[in-house]
Amino acid sequence: MTDRLITHLRHVDLAIPDFDTQREFYTNLWGLTPVAEDNGIVFLAAEGSPEQYIVRLRKDSEKRLDLISYGVASREDVETMAERLGRADVQLISEPDTLHTAGGGYGFRFFDIDGRTIEISADVAIRQHRRIEERESIPVRLSHVVLNSPDPSRTQTFYEQHLEFALTDTLTHPHLGEMMKFMRCNPQHHSLAIAKGPHVSLHHVSFEMRGLDEYMRGTGRLLRAGTRLLWGPGRHAAGDNTFSYFIDPHGNTVEYTTELELLDEDSWHPSLYDVSRLENQDQWGTANPFGELVAKESFNDVDRGLFIAPPV
Repeated sequence: MTDRLITHLRHVDLAIPDFDTQREFYTNLWGLTPVAEDNGIVFLAAEGSPEQYIVRLRKDSEKRLDLISYGVASREDVETMAERLGRADVQLISEPDTLHTAGGGYGFRFFDIDGRTIEISADVAIRQHRRIEERESIPVRLSHVVLNSPDPSRTQTFYEQHLEFALTDTLTHPHLGEMMKFMRCNPQHHSLAIAKGPHVSLHHVSFEMRGLDEYMRGTGRLLRAGTRLLWGPGRHAAGDNTFSYFIDPHGNTVEYTTELELLDEDSWHPSLYDVSRLENQDQWGTANPFGELVAKESFNDVDRGLFIAPPV
């Protein structure tokens, strides 16, 4: 068993120009709960999650991925990680200190190899949460985040060497080579995946639902509201999870999922999944084909926040 320090994914923070439209989507339609709000910034929680928030929205003149936050077990682990990254010449944005966001805590930030801001934190206050009821089609928690990189192997190596992520599986194509690398920081099949894209950007953010019925009810609610369904509903081969990918008002891809595979890390061996085989894209055969247009939507816009720390 690995002795990695990172325990889990905490939250994904987005900046957007039209704050009110995005806030409306993620609260009244997607199913998240505002827990703190100030002028042009809102912290959104999942009712089933102990995390203070899983998405932060911030108003900005440009769309960008502000940061991705991961948890560790203690303040000592925060300091150990900051020291390790500093010795490895990873560019730190801040030193370990008290966090002044919802839930507080102790943490620091740095740039990954592609210029994304990453936060490591501990001692964040536990949010009072609840059991999601049967047929209640709102997210239980944040599942995973997928990032676009022109050089996925380079990005993979950074996360393996510096953050102790492990490769779980890889999607391949007979003509295009390796297309996506699934990375884990706990027994969940992946908390992070790295997709091959033409530029650095956010690929998608995924939200875990209570079960299959709640996943389908949520998918239906979004469809009835006229939200654009990019791909799904279906069930992937790698990870064995369900998927329904939608486009939010600012062109980010967001996913409802459930039943992501939990694995035994001591015995797991990574596999290659050829995505030219339709059963590897979607075991059920219910989703629309993953064609060139779907892929281009997932490339998203070029991230304007690379190597620029967010103001909050």
